[in-house]
Amino acid sequence: MTTNDSGSAPKPPAKDPWELPDVSGLTVGVLGGTGPQGRGLAYRFARAGQKVVIGSRAADRAEAAAAELGHGVEGADNAECARRSDIVIVAVPWDGHAKTLESLREELAGKLVVDCVNPLGFDKKGAYALKPEEGSAAEQAAVLLPDSRVTAAFHHLSAVLLQDEAIEQIDTDVLVLGEARADTDTVQALAGRIPGMRGVFAGRLRNAHQVESLVANLISVNRRYKAHAGLRATDV
Repeated sequence: MTTNDSGSAPKPPAKDPWELPDVSGLTVGVLGGTGPQGRGLAYRFARAGQKVVIGSRAADRAEAAAAELGHGVEGADNAECARRSDIVIVAVPWDGHAKTLESLREELAGKLVVDCVNPLGFDKKGAYALKPEEGSAAEQAAVLLPDSRVTAAFHHLSAVLLQDEAIEQIDTDVLVLGEARADTDTVQALAGRIPGMRGVFAGRLRNAHQVESLVANLISVNRRYKAHAGLRATDV
């Protein structure tokens, strides 16, 4: 007896992993948008035509940075940035990560949050990875923001390259982690808005620690070779 004879519905075809949603109409907020990484991401997304709001603890500082970036970028304090955005990228320094997210729990409720913070320490031997009690910065964010949809991405991008107006495209892959496919697909699509960039699914949040930690290795690569190294995943 065949499957159809038994009355069972045939299995739907597997979804194409590269079939991603249109995110061009979404507003992207960047917490820590006045820092190097935040400014760079804000600039690239705005240059690609995305609506961008950068946040800072002081609204006037965010507004000044937004004016420098141009491309329609707007500035606001962190709370207003979170309220006005559909997707919120967390690009704050690690030492302010928990405090910032705790203060924005209400504003970030229901939002898709993308954590790109790398917990690192530095000594005479160079950069080294720190391991938060929760396992990673992204997992800490998930604990602190129980009503948000937390993902992790954009860890391995050079702030220097992101901010360089002479560079037309950033040739790198972005490893995206999260619990829900709809959310990681959205972040992958957002990464793909930047010319040369591609978002690649890399597992659930429990795997975020090694992705965050790899930045310490890239810093060593960059120092040795005077480079701004990124990553490419082969055969996908």
